[in-house]
Amino acid sequence: MRTAVREQRGKVAVGALLGSGHQIGEALVPVLIGVVIDQAVTDSDTGALVVWLGVLAVGYVGLALSFRFGAWTGDLAATRAEHKLRVTLVERVVAPGGGTERGRLPGALVNIATEDAKRVGVSIMALMIGTSALMGLLTCAVVLLSTSVTLGLVVLLGTPVLLWLGHLLSKPLEARSGAEQERAAHASAVAADLVAGLRILKGIGGEPTAVTRYRTTSRESLQATLRAARAQAFQNGTVLALTGCLIAAAALVGGRLAADGSITLGQLVSAVGLALFLLGPLQTLAWVNAELAQGRASAARIADVLATPPAVPSVDDSGSALPGPAEPVHGALRLTGVRHGGLDALDLTVAPGELLGVAATDPAHAADLIRCLARGSDPEDGTVELDGVPLSDLDPAALRTHLLVAEHDADLFEGTVHSNVTAAANGASDPGPAMAAAGVTEVLRTLPDGAASAVSERGRSLSGGQRQRVALARALAAERPVLVLHDPTTAVDAVTESEVAAGIRELRAGRTTVVVTTSPALLSVADRVALLVDGRVTDTGTHSELVGRHEVYRSAVLS
Repeated sequence: MRTAVREQRGKVAVGALLGSGHQIGEALVPVLIGVVIDQAVTDSDTGALVVWLGVLAVGYVGLALSFRFGAWTGDLAATRAEHKLRVTLVERVVAPGGGTERGRLPGALVNIATEDAKRVGVSIMALMIGTSALMGLLTCAVVLLSTSVTLGLVVLLGTPVLLWLGHLLSKPLEARSGAEQERAAHASAVAADLVAGLRILKGIGGEPTAVTRYRTTSRESLQATLRAARAQAFQNGTVLALTGCLIAAAALVGGRLAADGSITLGQLVSAVGLALFLLGPLQTLAWVNAELAQGRASAARIADVLATPPAVPSVDDSGSALPGPAEPVHGALRLTGVRHGGLDALDLTVAPGELLGVAATDPAHAADLIRCLARGSDPEDGTVELDGVPLSDLDPAALRTHLLVAEHDADLFEGTVHSNVTAAANGASDPGPAMAAAGVTEVLRTLPDGAASAVSERGRSLSGGQRQRVALARALAAERPVLVLHDPTTAVDAVTESEVAAGIRELRAGRTTVVVTTSPALLSVADRVALLVDGRVTDTGTHSELVGRHEVYRSAVLS
């Protein structure tokens, strides 16, 4: 996050310089008006009046240009920093090591990557504007000191006190702003969760419960927003009142000095003008305080995501590596004494090129096995090896170029059927065989534009069976040396399932494939089936052999 802000230091410096020039020019306008009164109006000097009015005109042109380019530079720096933060957050969320999704709903992460990143970007603009406002105040104080030491001291002593009080008043706003963003993110996450499961909710008649849940969450978010708004209103109102007191004090002192003859009429006009000018920078600093308070709260939330440790650590260049293109991956898998979740000292070997079926009597144990093979988590004990290399010694990103795990609940992306199938494929490969093996060609006949047919977000425009077949085709089209499939045909009919099973066997011939399922159609085409009971492999054999000799297997697969 610091890098995103640091990269914009040059633009912030330029913007602050231009903004400072604008504020200094604004502060000098009352001074010029005072000079005009003393040197032209009081003496009725028309020539001097024309000259000084020309000077004022040039000054206003300079003010306009400095404001325009200063604001443009600041906006550019803020937008680029926001973009950099958003990209950094997305890269961390989708990093192969994972981890950020633990304890956070997807909608919460989206809120952090959008709203919080935007607030931090605005903070950069606030720093630039705050620097400019301080320069305006400093110029005002110098001018007032040169006019009258008393007037200058009123401003120089009063401004730091006002800034300190504004900082103290921003503390409650910072805390409440953080709570506001937390509740808003949670409300967004709940809404996204409910929309994703809307079809299921309608099917089970769960709409009232869902509405009640969202209403409660939304109400909590509203209350947090109102608390933050009240804190901001209190801060703004109090700072504005204190600012008015400072301006009134400066005007009162200036008036008394003019009455005593200590300053001229023009100097009095300048002093009053400068006192009124003070309102702008002081209000700006109050806004800056509020924005920085909210920015700090958002920055803390972003830092929390970026600092989340990965679920599985990456490895450096000193780690093990699989063979390169000259020595292709053979695809030998070996699990030795693996303990993770429900897995209990699991031993399992998969030969290169073998099609292995794994039938687990407990779906949770199947999920634990999938998690270990995908390296979503490293085993609590034991090792998982690919061609003799422990997966824990491999970088997750490098591992997934050799071993692909297609989970049961894989989502599709917005685009077309073709773009979804080829999402992980080599650009030169033909996705046709993968689509045929997964039964997608049958799906294409029912769609208006075939493979070019649009797919909505998460594939909601397709039926459950269609989505599952497209996801399977995507996994097959990737052509990884090792492919692990988890229940790839639960949403298709028996005839299609048998055709898909035959297609998988044919397409994956000679490459290692593990199918974790209780589908008899898929298990029947496997070279070998491992029966997983209580987290351990209790027997292996062909599907027909296990059906003949294991009641537990028959119950899990045929019931």
